[in-house]
Amino acid sequence: MSADPLLQPFQIKHVTFRNRVMITSHEPAYPEDGMPKAAYRAYHVERAKAGIALTMTAGSAAVSRDSPPVFNNILAYKDEVVPWMRDLVDECHEHGAKVMIQLTHLGRRTRWDKGDWLPVVAPSHAREASHRAFPKKMEDWDIARVIGDFADAAERMKAAGLDGIELEAYGHLLDQFISPLTNSLEGPYGGDFDNRVRFLFDVLGAIRARVGEDFLLGVRYTTDERLEGGTTPEEGLSLSRKLKDSGLVDFLNVLRGHIDTDPGLTDVIPIQGMPSAPHLDYAGQIRAATDFPTFHAARVPDVATARHAIASGKVDMIGMTRAHMTDPHIMRKILEGREDDIRPCVGANYCLDRIYQGGAAYCIHNAATGRELTMPHDIPKADTPRKVVIIGAGPAGLEAARVSAARGHEVTVLEAANRPGGQIRLTAQNERRREMIGIIDWRVAQCEAAGVRFHYDTWAEAETVAAMDPDVVIVATGGLPDTEVLRAGNDLVVSSWDIISGDVRPGSNVLVYDDAGDHAGLQAAEIIAKAGGRVEIMTPDRSFAPEVMAMNLVPYMRSLQKLDATFTVTFRLEEVQRDGNELRAVIGSDYGGVRKERSFDQVVVNHGTLPLDDLYFDLKPMSSNLGEVAYGDLIGGKPQALRRNPEGRFQLFRIGDAVAARNTHAAIYDALRLAKDL
Repeated sequence: MSADPLLQPFQIKHVTFRNRVMITSHEPAYPEDGMPKAAYRAYHVERAKAGIALTMTAGSAAVSRDSPPVFNNILAYKDEVVPWMRDLVDECHEHGAKVMIQLTHLGRRTRWDKGDWLPVVAPSHAREASHRAFPKKMEDWDIARVIGDFADAAERMKAAGLDGIELEAYGHLLDQFISPLTNSLEGPYGGDFDNRVRFLFDVLGAIRARVGEDFLLGVRYTTDERLEGGTTPEEGLSLSRKLKDSGLVDFLNVLRGHIDTDPGLTDVIPIQGMPSAPHLDYAGQIRAATDFPTFHAARVPDVATARHAIASGKVDMIGMTRAHMTDPHIMRKILEGREDDIRPCVGANYCLDRIYQGGAAYCIHNAATGRELTMPHDIPKADTPRKVVIIGAGPAGLEAARVSAARGHEVTVLEAANRPGGQIRLTAQNERRREMIGIIDWRVAQCEAAGVRFHYDTWAEAETVAAMDPDVVIVATGGLPDTEVLRAGNDLVVSSWDIISGDVRPGSNVLVYDDAGDHAGLQAAEIIAKAGGRVEIMTPDRSFAPEVMAMNLVPYMRSLQKLDATFTVTFRLEEVQRDGNELRAVIGSDYGGVRKERSFDQVVVNHGTLPLDDLYFDLKPMSSNLGEVAYGDLIGGKPQALRRNPEGRFQLFRIGDAVAARNTHAAIYDALRLAKDL
């Protein structure tokens, strides 16, 4: 038996987990019609096959109709969920993994205009900042109904063959009863601490009466809201002891913080630039005080941190949820002694941020996650090796090189710069986002191990590429900033890249005109503000930086607000004029009827990129497909077989920002789904 702490089995009652690593409850928003169908099942099965001990589905499954999910989620209040969950459980069990689900009632953490348009309910009328719904204050019949709904949902999950369930008691209804900030009821469910926790214990009692003792039951809960007037650490410890002593639960899953605002959520689930495992020691204190099985997860991005969590005895099971979105095969690689091959989670939080904008969760640099039905995590070998030349060593080019090499092709990469990275190099200049370079470093290491040849400081010309006699050419040259967006004065502005790269010194009174809404605008603004400049960030949109998304916005706001940056929405920069030693900005609005002028000493424009595509068009006449992509075959997972030019010497494709300005994930997805079928 291995001495690795992570590989030791752990038993609770009749259930033995084969190791100490789990995927905690989370909702990647893959259900169809509220059901965990094929894509959802494939996602969890992929991780089960690789050796995970426990995969926890849903974050969280809704137990009541008046708890409509605000994004795609499992509807545990429907009987039809049982066969779908049973299929998922059976397949995961075949591979040795245990399966649980997290159940919840969202309470005020939803909206009345979702689902069946029922009133939002909570133990007070206090509105949650994030979801903005004013709730109905619960009556006795609401309380009784919801308790029954929890028990019904738990019974469905037992019928589906799950190993257990977990209740969510942080931010959702169960916690809204516990916190004095969100419970204004009078007895028996409001008032003192014992009354406020009664609802949780009544729910637990109803569930246990329904499912019996041979079904694991736990609670994921906050032991310290870290809010003035909220649940205190002392109350959290008292609740932990009550849960243990009740005999109703089999494990505790410990958190700290609150999730009713974007900053609060980000502190509970930290992103890149924030400390790893910030709540682990606190969870360890609860474990020591209760001597009870304890689970925990919160930014455990690597095996070393997970191993420490178990070896130190702080917790019994450690969650590596986002890390397993990045690399579903972590446990297999540990078992095979290949930890250096683990694709690193860079904490970009594209996965979680994206679901709050109405989309499925995707990893920023593993485009197969969530697409297990169509995209491979393990790249299959091609029947016939080919010679592939790739121009550009940014994320798109490196992914194309990695996948092509895994297919068994002979791969050469030409890069104009003296090192790989492309735009990621700019991103990683922000201290908080330095982890992004892991996207590049991992791919370079994988490519070098597979024999990919890199030629840096090499400006590729069409004749040079053709002379290499390739079978396939992939242009991944990226783009360059587009600042030609004004009616006049385009020559007077600089780009966000100019500021980020250090090619242009920050001014002292600066307008950052952000019409792209991505990281580059805020990154440039922060550099200017930290250099001592007065900075105003202006956008024609009704909100700024929408592409950055909620949780990634938090560190920028904490920094820029302290630096006294100004944010202006719904105004459009139309012209820039020279005015002595200053620049006069002419400002209008898409809403009409507004024109004003302001003076700055520097104007920075952030408006995305235009493709650097000259080489592609020079190569196009030489290619057999004339650069055309058969979208039907691309989407259907078939090789590209178009032949438009009988005299063509090679297939030609372009990917990433060499096509159009998008983001890192899109660039990597372009490369994966093209190269996997070469």
